[in-house]
Amino acid sequence: MLGLLLRLLPFWVREPLLIAIGSVLGVRIMYLAVRDHDRVAAGLGVVFLVFTAIRVYAVIRALRARRNPSPTASADGAEPDAAAQPQPQAAAGTGPRPGPDTPEKEPNAWGQAVAAVAVFGAVAVALWAAPRLMPSDNNAPQPASCSDGAPEELPKAYKDTPQPVTGEELCKALNRPDLAKLLGTPGETATTASSTNNTAPLTDEKVAQPEAEVTFDTYTVNVSATYNELSTDQYVKLMKFGDETDVKTLTVLGRPAVLASDHTMKLEINLGGGGSGGPVEEGPLARTLSVALDRNDRGGYCDITVWSASGTLPNDSVLLDIAERVLPRIPERPVR
Repeated sequence: MLGLLLRLLPFWVREPLLIAIGSVLGVRIMYLAVRDHDRVAAGLGVVFLVFTAIRVYAVIRALRARRNPSPTASADGAEPDAAAQPQPQAAAGTGPRPGPDTPEKEPNAWGQAVAAVAVFGAVAVALWAAPRLMPSDNNAPQPASCSDGAPEELPKAYKDTPQPVTGEELCKALNRPDLAKLLGTPGETATTASSTNNTAPLTDEKVAQPEAEVTFDTYTVNVSATYNELSTDQYVKLMKFGDETDVKTLTVLGRPAVLASDHTMKLEINLGGGGSGGPVEEGPLARTLSVALDRNDRGGYCDITVWSASGTLPNDSVLLDIAERVLPRIPERPVR
């Protein structure tokens, strides 16, 4: 059906249309072949380009024949010499009698040109709109996004805390497009992103502690904000009674901060029935950067923790880079 339609089109519409289609498809297929290193696609692209070159050559010959008419000129592009054509016989007393040798009326060149321009415009519009209207065949995994569902009711501790950040706000601050690059794994995509509006343990639900977590194939990053009265100096003193190692104090964005390492907890849950699962075990080592919620260290801190299932940890500079991008999204604690 398509071939029949193309044969019915005038020469000066059909040939430019074939050239346009062949050149677009040829260049596109060759680009994909070079990008994907596909030899079969490269061969197909060459076929389209050769086909286009042949059509261009045919159009050039037709233009030359039209400019220099001759008795042997092609019927597609040139007109035969009027002097060489046989003249119709005139009967006595009558006008010229139409017959099979009567030359046909030449098609309107301007009409064909307008039609060709219209076809070019239609092809251009189709090529521009196709990627937007057709479903994408890109099967690459999309990065996880933070939940945009209905906001949950915050615990009472958040209402009693001046300007607290929520878990969803922490998630949006952490789940940055460049987070994988900051972690040193630019080719990875976030697989999960979650947030909670918890309260700190052992505080009778009186201390707000929102939390967010983003997971990649290599690393997991967790950010939490604890709105208690504990200063960074007091926090460092408590570390002496804990299991933290490699403790180092520093300053981040003008705020007191401390770096420390500790093991995560590994918990197995049996979903097969008959048992409650295994005991809580020691998980991989995690590195945490704790930064005061305000420059005067009036209490409260933000924890940025990174760990991996393999136990490898990024450099401390990675946590500092993440903190410099996340902390500005958390309002400083106001003067009480």
